[in-house]
Amino acid sequence: MSQDVRKFDIKIVSENFEAALHKEDDVQIQEYLDSFEELNRFFTLMGSIFSFVSSDLKAKIDLLREFLENSRDNFCTVKLMIQYEKENDLLNKNGYESGSRTLLRLHRGLDFIQLFLKKIGDLKSADSTSTACKEAYEQTLSQHHSFIIRSGARLAMFTLPTKDNLLKQVCGEDNVQSAMDMLPKTLEVSSSVHQRIEKLYTLHDLHSLP
Repeated sequence: MSQDVRKFDIKIVSENFEAALHKEDDVQIQEYLDSFEELNRFFTLMGSIFSFVSSDLKAKIDLLREFLENSRDNFCTVKLMIQYEKENDLLNKNGYESGSRTLLRLHRGLDFIQLFLKKIGDLKSADSTSTACKEAYEQTLSQHHSFIIRSGARLAMFTLPTKDNLLKQVCGEDNVQSAMDMLPKTLEVSSSVHQRIEKLYTLHDLHSLP
């Protein structure tokens, strides 16, 4: 990988998730996607072994950005998007890529990312990240993946390096400690975002969108 590729910056994730919190119970999609784009950089920098995550996330981020560009008034927050698609019978319309369904896939991905990062934070520098990643995956994303994807993901996880080596690869050697220092705050604000979206999808009974 080229040395001039920008490394993962956890500060971008934290600041944008914090900015995404809208009023008391809503989430702004633009800032949510800005955070997610940076989280996706984390997986991209891990290399081809996590292409099953990064390529899927990018496609969904791009689709939601397109919705924002074409109809910002209806897609600027999660609550407005859900209301708009429900009121216009778009959630299950043939040939329509639902924003609510797309966001649900990212929401499930955030569940995995949060748990994986939390487990990394609990590891010692020389500990392998393989088990932490596998445990996070089994508790979250694996429940929504096909057998083929699950098999490939589990195989890829066995090749993950130690915590220290992974963080140097993703964050850059000089930024590992600052990233770890910011991790608790980042996890706290991302959890607030996740909980708000979870509640909205529960309220509108959308967790089972196909």
